[in-house]
Formats: sequence, C-alpha cells, structure tokens
Amino acid sequence: MTGYVHSFESLAAVDGDGLRYGVFLAGCPLRCAYCHNPDTWEMGAGQATEAEALARKISRYRPYFGENGGATFSGGEPLLQAEWLCEVAELLQKEGIGYVIDTSGGVPLTDAVKTLLSGAQSVLLDLKFPDEESYLRYTGRGMAQTLAVLDYLEEIGKTTRIRIVVIPEINDSEEALNAYLAHLRGKQCVSEVELLGFHTMGFHKYESLGIENKLSSTPALDPALKDRLQAFVNEQMK
Repeated sequence: MTGYVHSFESLAAVDGDGLRYGVFLAGCPLRCAYCHNPDTWEMGAGQATEAEALARKISRYRPYFGENGGATFSGGEPLLQAEWLCEVAELLQKEGIGYVIDTSGGVPLTDAVKTLLSGAQSVLLDLKFPDEESYLRYTGRGMAQTLAVLDYLEEIGKTTRIRIVVIPEINDSEEALNAYLAHLRGKQCVSEVELLGFHTMGFHKYESLGIENKLSSTPALDPALKDRLQAFVNEQMK
C-alpha cells in the first residue's frame, strides 16, 4: 500500500519519550489559522512511499533511538492515512520498534484509526480550541471528532499528552485555558497538558504558497507568559 510522506526529522526529542524519528505525513482535513506547516495540507505535497520502504528507513535509525525511543507519525494529519500506517506499524513492531501518533483527532474513528491508536506507545493529541464556535472559526471544522478520539483514548487507557497552542489575544489567559481544561479534567488517560507558544516562523510559507495568513498581524507569544500559563495549567490538572 502507498502512503504520502511530506518530510522527516531525525532524532527529534520533543514528540514522545526518548529520541524519535519524526515522519511528517501529507494531507490534513483542518485549516488551522495558526498552522506553521501549511505546506503539508494537501496530500499531493507528499512523496508516494511504500510501507516497506518507510519501515526500512526508520529501522536504520534503531541504533540511535534504542529501546526507549521510536518513530513519531505527525503531519499534516497522520490518521488520514491510518490504513497505510497500520501496515508500517506492523512491520516496525516485528523489529521491536514502537511509534507515537501526533494528531488533531479531526478524522472519523474508523477501525483502522482505532487499531493505529491502540497500538501506539502514546498519543499526542492537539486540542485546537475549547468550543465548537472557535473550532469552526479557526480550523474550518467542528470539534466532535477530536472529542470522540479523546473518549476512545480514555476507553482504552492510552497515555495521552494534550497539546494546546496559545495565541496572543485569542486564548492567552487563565480564563480561556480553563475552558479547555473542562474537557480534560477527570480523564485518566491524560498524562500532561503541554502549552505551545504561537510563533511566526512559518509565515513565509503562506506568502510562497499564495495562502491568506489570517494571523499575519499577530506577534509570537511571550515565553514568560507561556511559562506562567503552563504553571497555571499544571496546578489545575493536579
């Protein structure tokens, strides 16, 4: 089976436990206003890759990431290619290599998606916004599928790290973050809620691709504010 890979990152250290080999898949159903990788949105932006070829490529890095690391499938949206990734995962598991899924959860909860999530070492789940109105405004899609994925991860007891991008003047307050946490309190699968600061490093991609940048006048988040809000979230999730 053929999948579509946008790019790779060798020896990433922030997308799951240990050292990771990052695989960025092409294609995404969302159009997040703050996305810094709009070049991954279209499936055609990726290179056609056979499952066996990708598994071999990842396996070559086994001496570097060892037993505690593995592959991380990100995007774009990796769950759009769940059937193909299930093939890749099966090949990796034969080699004793685990994987992490980094997802928006914005896809239907098909059997292939469930299989891929249940076999992961852990899941990084992006919670884009705390309510339906904001999801529709800033991503172009609703939040029901993401919440369904979160409920499934809770059902199977899969270790899940929630990621929230904090954007100046949109959700950079304790009040705004409390609305996110309402979806997370009591979820035993949630091991951590990680805040990511909005940045402007991907702005040049919008210009080169001829895509409207809805947040072009928004500055990067102050790191000190992010740290204060992270401390607030940590305290609330105890």
